[in-house]
Amino acid sequence: MPGNALTPSLATQPKPETGSSFDIIVVGGGVLGTAFSTTFGKQGRRVLMIERDLSEPDRIVGELLQPGGYDALKELGLTNCLEDIDAKPTNGYGIICGTDTVHIPYTNDPTTGKPVQGRAFHHDRFIQKLRTAAAQTPNVSIVEATVNEILYDEDGVRATGVSCTMRANSIDLSPKGIPASTITTKYKSPIVVIADGCFSKFRKQYINKEVKTTSHFVGLIVKDITLPFPNHGNVILATPSPILMYQISKTETRILIDIPDTKLPSASSGALRSYIETIITPQLPKTIQKAFLQALKSERLRSMPNSFLPPSTSSELGIIVLGDAMNMRHPLTGGGMTVALNDVLYLRDFLKADGVLKDQEVTMVQMELFFWKRKELSAVINILAEALYTLFSGTDKNLLALRRGCFSYFQMGGECISGPVGLLSGVNRSRSMLISHFYRVAFHTIWLLFHDAESVAEFPLLIFRAIGILWTANVVFMPLLWSECWA
Repeated sequence: MPGNALTPSLATQPKPETGSSFDIIVVGGGVLGTAFSTTFGKQGRRVLMIERDLSEPDRIVGELLQPGGYDALKELGLTNCLEDIDAKPTNGYGIICGTDTVHIPYTNDPTTGKPVQGRAFHHDRFIQKLRTAAAQTPNVSIVEATVNEILYDEDGVRATGVSCTMRANSIDLSPKGIPASTITTKYKSPIVVIADGCFSKFRKQYINKEVKTTSHFVGLIVKDITLPFPNHGNVILATPSPILMYQISKTETRILIDIPDTKLPSASSGALRSYIETIITPQLPKTIQKAFLQALKSERLRSMPNSFLPPSTSSELGIIVLGDAMNMRHPLTGGGMTVALNDVLYLRDFLKADGVLKDQEVTMVQMELFFWKRKELSAVINILAEALYTLFSGTDKNLLALRRGCFSYFQMGGECISGPVGLLSGVNRSRSMLISHFYRVAFHTIWLLFHDAESVAEFPLLIFRAIGILWTANVVFMPLLWSECWA
């Protein structure tokens, strides 16, 4: 597997002694945790990154990096992490609705005049490259361990570090030969960053908002096929919800099937494979159906919950919650890594002043500023992801009309595709443009109703239908706008 041979064993790195002090402790070694550790290590901060499992992760999301995320990776000096992993450039999206298609290319970079690009890749290879970059950064230590609890001062007010248990295959820390997996180790730091992902162990301790699971992605890899839109994200507006396809290497294509339910059909009984074979396969392009069915028989089906969690901050002194532990959106638009990497960029600037990280009160003030600053990007990506998913998976007549209107809007081309894709890609961060395009889609949907009417006699009834569509659009959009921009 490309990239693996170049990745040293991170689990055998020398471990700091118990009781060691650091400027920052990062809990979690995913995209945000590794990028954060590397970035602050480069600033001269003493960083300890603790990851429960340093072996290659086995995930089906976190494989599509939007141009806005690629630009952030470049500014962080980490684009080398995309080398030698067979990453594929992505040039935009192709939307497929029945026999109709629409091409949505990424916009041009205003500086170079050339189209911006994203990247698609194997998540595990990218993560291991990020971890290796962190391990090779001066001032950064990596420990393979499970964090058991966050430590506080005697008053229980200020975070002072963490207590963790080393993984069994980690280096033995005990001079008496006690297995590492039974040793409780404590590390000290005035700042603890919680970045332990979508299944965060510590989220409920510091975040008072609930995670809402809207659907599941079931993923598999199909080999040696040609997508309708090569080097693009291919979105099929299927029934009951979208299918996403993109290349993650020269020969492999990831296919993600959205199943809009909180409970998946049983995989063990064969119900899940049967559902995919009978309901999903006929909706795929005929040119890939044979290869898809072969993969369905041989590949292990993996699934991930698709969740929504509005952003919020922790009021605990010394605690910073970031990444999917703090904020999630539906992965249909592939915006998660873009948000995470840009958060690291913002934090690099907000926390760079000397003495900031040593004073927890000052750190918390800066974090409040960061929380509102990040909304200029995260709000746009989060709202767009949730709104598009609702439109593309809706089953009532108003949502179905809005879905048709959205596709028709894209078909008009020009600003009707350059505006939305600029927002989706993380290049354009204008909330006013997001609001404008969403309601232009709503009014275009209403226009289609009247345009397709067989006679003027239908207009009185269509007026009530139009009011219903506009109401539905508001029900979809306004709660998202509130939760992301002002809450």
